[in-house]
Amino acid sequence: MQITRQADYAMRAVAYLANLGPDRRAATSQIAEEQQIPPSFLAKIVSQLSVAGLLQTSRGARGGVSLARSPEDISFLEVVEAIDGPILINECVVDHRACAFGETCALRPVFCDAQADLVHRLEVTSFESVVKTNGKEAA
Repeated sequence: MQITRQADYAMRAVAYLANLGPDRRAATSQIAEEQQIPPSFLAKIVSQLSVAGLLQTSRGARGGVSLARSPEDISFLEVVEAIDGPILINECVVDHRACAFGETCALRPVFCDAQADLVHRLEVTSFESVVKTNGKEAA
């Protein structure tokens, strides 16, 4: 399982904004350049993260992109799911009927536990922890 490049870029963009400090904005061109994200791709990402309530955008001379909430209130899981949708290691995790062995499958419990562990880890990891860990630009 691998998150998409788009979700990776989204994580880097949010980490970049988290490192700017409270209520600071950045131009998408600045984020794109410093995080090595294609500008047209970043525009789509910013739009998706704005719809998800994670980023705010404003136009004009003092415009730009900023976090909609504080870094400690934005989890890795929220960003990944805003871009990629719900995390799913194997379709049998949400529907045992997707497997020919159904509820008797010996592998399903391992997939269920692995998914629960991954989702939990991403859910409890906020962007504040990345800022504190690195002390400077996180991505």
